[in-house]
Amino acid sequence: MTPKKAKLTLFSVMLISVLGTAGIALPYPVLAPYFIDYPPNELTHFMGFHPKVLLGFSLAIYPLGLLIGSIFVGALSDHYGRRRVLLLTLFGSLIGYLLTALAVIQESFIGFTIARLITGICEGNISIARAIGAELHPHVDRTRAISLVYAATYAGWLIGPLIGGFLMVYGVANVFNIAAVGIAIAFVMVFFTIERREKKEVLKQNFWQLIRENNSLTVLKHKEVLPVFWFYFLYSMGLNAFYDFYPVWFVDHLSFDSRQIAWATVALTACMILVSSFIVDKTNHRLGEVKSMILGGTALALLLAIQPFSNATWVFPLFFAIGGWIAIANGMVPTYLSKYFGHLGQGKVMGLQSATFCITNVIIATVGGPLSVYSSTLVILIGSALIFASVIIMLVTKRQQDLMIKNVTITEQA
Repeated sequence: MTPKKAKLTLFSVMLISVLGTAGIALPYPVLAPYFIDYPPNELTHFMGFHPKVLLGFSLAIYPLGLLIGSIFVGALSDHYGRRRVLLLTLFGSLIGYLLTALAVIQESFIGFTIARLITGICEGNISIARAIGAELHPHVDRTRAISLVYAATYAGWLIGPLIGGFLMVYGVANVFNIAAVGIAIAFVMVFFTIERREKKEVLKQNFWQLIRENNSLTVLKHKEVLPVFWFYFLYSMGLNAFYDFYPVWFVDHLSFDSRQIAWATVALTACMILVSSFIVDKTNHRLGEVKSMILGGTALALLLAIQPFSNATWVFPLFFAIGGWIAIANGMVPTYLSKYFGHLGQGKVMGLQSATFCITNVIIATVGGPLSVYSSTLVILIGSALIFASVIIMLVTKRQQDLMIKNVTITEQA
């Protein structure tokens, strides 16, 4: 691959990440007002459960699907080819969004959760985009490529909620229909911009054997991965407590509607984009991945401890600052995994990161839903405590990781 082709591929992956993530993020400012503030219907009051409990379950079922998909989608792309697996999962995601819109129209909670599960499984393909970005090294610096893919992802998180918040007036079902359009555009882009690289002999291998022996969880057999895994497990648990329940906190404490929640999300993601595009790679080169994760995690935990006590005036600048530190900590994990464990399979290690994020999202959404009935503030404070715990993990294991990094560096130089 030439440097010019590498840059074109990176640009294509970034555009795909924007469109795909925008489709994922569209519903987020919609669900909290829909379940809590909308007139009761059979979907939001299924079997007499409290709407917040149903909201928590709805928030959990999608990342459960992501978890399932992330475990094997990235790993399978190592064998069957990035393009083929990406196209298949994007098509499945498109169908999932259309089924979700249909479930909203029919006010079917069971249909809604099944459709969200299907969509989540297919959107485990985010690990493929990260793997493509990592594989552009040395034509494009690894940290730079991954940080730009993340910046594009954050742009999707900015565009999606903004569009979703303003389109909610046209009906919740249409928000999911618009998400399907975004995924359809991403499908077309993958079809025309990503090269075919499949190897025919690989396709003869048994599909289920590949899943058993080459899924992302097999990476955990390597003990040197465990410190960063446990850091990211606790960190993403705390981050998901914030992501999933700050819209609930806005509704409970500030009486925000979907548009105001969308603007807060814009403040958050705007800084994430800026920092990921211009600062993350510089921070990495100056401090290294481990120190950057410690710094980012500490600052983020402090800000999340403050956030529930802010008011409508301070919440937007506070969200802007939170976004910057999220970008710092988030950007280091995939770079670390790719740099030191990419030899195990880029799809697998990126899939492990996605799977970890998803399982923590499932846990925190399931537990946080009932807790938010009592206090959404408490859920966010628990998130802050979990991120502090992740920083402690990194501090305790820092010497072990520094030794591992030194050994890898010596091996590469030899």
